[in-house]
Amino acid sequence: MRADKYFLAGHSIPSRRHYSRVETPHEVWVCWNCKGREDTSQVRDLSMGGLFVETEEARDVDATIRIDFLVQEGQIRAEAVVRHVKPGSGLGLKFTALTEEDGPRLTALVTRLCGLSRGTWTH
Repeated sequence: MRADKYFLAGHSIPSRRHYSRVETPHEVWVCWNCKGREDTSQVRDLSMGGLFVETEEARDVDATIRIDFLVQEGQIRAEAVVRHVKPGSGLGLKFTALTEEDGPRLTALVTRLCGLSRGTWTH
């Protein structure tokens, strides 16, 4: 069955996402490094599984990226891989590694952002 017919029939197609995303305000930024090239970008949305960063810099799908969040929750460092590229817009990244210390801070950040967005989660 085609996706559009499935939706018309009142059904939904299951999301591949394991975590819901929350849109981020303009205050969430990350420094990131990929293959020795560094950049600083605004985060468009975030979940416990990954994030979307705004950048005009294209990267290869499956490229490894080191991320440092610049947020009030404290230092949050993670590794991620590029899952999709929107040329001229940004990169969809999936977290692949997060330290034990940084996990609770990421949870606190997502929780705070969810409260700021009044619980409007997107899939």
